[in-house]
Amino acid sequence: MSLQRIGGLLLLKKDLQKSCQKPVDKYIEYDPVIILINAILCKAQAYRHILFNTKINIHGKLCVFCLLCEAYLRWLQLQDSSQNTDPDDLIRYAKEWDFYRMFGIASLEQTSFLVGIFIALWWMRPEMLKTKSDFILLLKALLLSGYGKLLLIPAVIWEHDYTPLCLVFIKVFVLTSNSQAIRVTLNLNRMLSWLAIVFGLILENGVVCLVQKIGWDV
Repeated sequence: MSLQRIGGLLLLKKDLQKSCQKPVDKYIEYDPVIILINAILCKAQAYRHILFNTKINIHGKLCVFCLLCEAYLRWLQLQDSSQNTDPDDLIRYAKEWDFYRMFGIASLEQTSFLVGIFIALWWMRPEMLKTKSDFILLLKALLLSGYGKLLLIPAVIWEHDYTPLCLVFIKVFVLTSNSQAIRVTLNLNRMLSWLAIVFGLILENGVVCLVQKIGWDV
C-alpha cells in the first residue's frame, strides 16, 4: 500500500470522526490477539468489531464443537459414576451410545435456551426482530459468544478439587458473553439482555426437568 493511499485512509477516518462525533472502529488497526483478549474481557466494542467488521463464518462449527465438549464432560461424569469395568463389546457399545445421548441432550438444551431468548426478545422488543436477517444475525452472535464452553475440556483434563467451581465460573462467563452479544447486536440495555438470558435459562431448565422425568441422566 502506497504512502499516498495510507494518508488518504487516515484523512477519511478523521472526516468520519468529525461528521459523526464518534470514533471509528479502533479494532480495525489492532492485532487479532488484542481483539481476542478484549473479547474475552467482554468489551462491547470488541464484540461489535467481530460481529460487524469481520468475515468470521465459523459459528456452526464452533457450536457443534462446543456441544461435543459439553457432551464429553457429561459422558465422563456418567462413566465416573459407573463402576462397571467389563471390557465386553456390549458394554463398550452402551458407553458409546451414552455419549451420543449426552450430545443429543446438550443440543436440546442449547436449542431451548436459544428459543427462550428469541421468545423473550420478540415479546419485549418485537420491532428488533422483524426480518429473517435479524434472526440470523442474532443467532450467529449467540453461537459465537458461546466459545467459553471450550474451557470445559481443560477443566476436566486438569481435574482438581475446585473443578465444580471452575464449571460454575465457565457457565457465568458464557452467559455474560451471550448477554454482551445481545446488547451489541440489538443495541439493548444490560437489563433487557439479561432478562432474555434468564428466560432462556428458565426454558432450558424446564427441558432438563422433562428429560429427567423420562428417566435419562443429564
